[in-house]
Amino acid sequence: MWNQKPCFRFEIDNLSEKKAVISSKTFVSGGCEWYLDIYPKGDRLANGHLSMYLSVANSTKLRTGWKRSVNYYFVLLNQSDKELHRSPIGQGVNLYCASHPSWGFGKVLPVSKFQEKGFLEKDKLIIEVYIKVIEAFDGEEVSNNKKNKTVDINGFQVFASQVTKVGKIFTDHPDIALDVKPTKQEVKTAYMHVLLRVIKTLNKPPKSLSETRLNKASSDLSELMDVGFKLDWLRLKFDEVSLERKKADDTNESRAQRLEKQLKNLELMVSDIKVELDKKKNISSDDGFLLVD
Repeated sequence: MWNQKPCFRFEIDNLSEKKAVISSKTFVSGGCEWYLDIYPKGDRLANGHLSMYLSVANSTKLRTGWKRSVNYYFVLLNQSDKELHRSPIGQGVNLYCASHPSWGFGKVLPVSKFQEKGFLEKDKLIIEVYIKVIEAFDGEEVSNNKKNKTVDINGFQVFASQVTKVGKIFTDHPDIALDVKPTKQEVKTAYMHVLLRVIKTLNKPPKSLSETRLNKASSDLSELMDVGFKLDWLRLKFDEVSLERKKADDTNESRAQRLEKQLKNLELMVSDIKVELDKKKNISSDDGFLLVD
């Protein structure tokens, strides 16, 4: 069954000005890392059409023999979230592997379609991707590279540099992973990386966080909770950060409103002065004098 929420939402401004391939940030879905490649003018085999592909992130760093059995589809929206196009949902499964780390659609829509009046608002395209991972195999370990050596913490394999952070999470929240559904170590590790990223984001000053970054953190947080992580405490932290950011935005807006009010008052004062000057000019003219500014 498909998730009603997209796994990832990618926004592209000034689409008509873009020519080269546009790559999204890496995101996690189904315990696997992905990214999007968008060709605004089409790839080499689909000139004149928008092309888009879903690719496995860091595929060259995965273990030998890795595979992903996946089904997916894209939804294209305009700035008002009006659906412009929905890609076919294949009945079969796309097999991602070392020789095929990317799948997608070469000819999504003609470029000319986006140039039609009223089709694309303010030259902004939004792409949502829905992913259903049927099976994920992360290959076999072929070497013990000390650089990638991991440590087991409560059933999660983490890098040495992450031991302190992950250890503190389990110390402060010992029941955080009691109900985690994934059992494969690689998938659990990927989700732990996502959790660390969300925590890092929410520890930043609220004023420094963009709406896009907060939305990303919210999406990651929801996915983590969906797979069994107990993160009510982190959701509370997210709500607090969101509120602080909103207050900062409201403060900035309030300042702008005060400045605007002061400007209007000055304009009224100038207008009143002009009226008085005009009156004096009229009086002087009636008396036979010309008042010169």
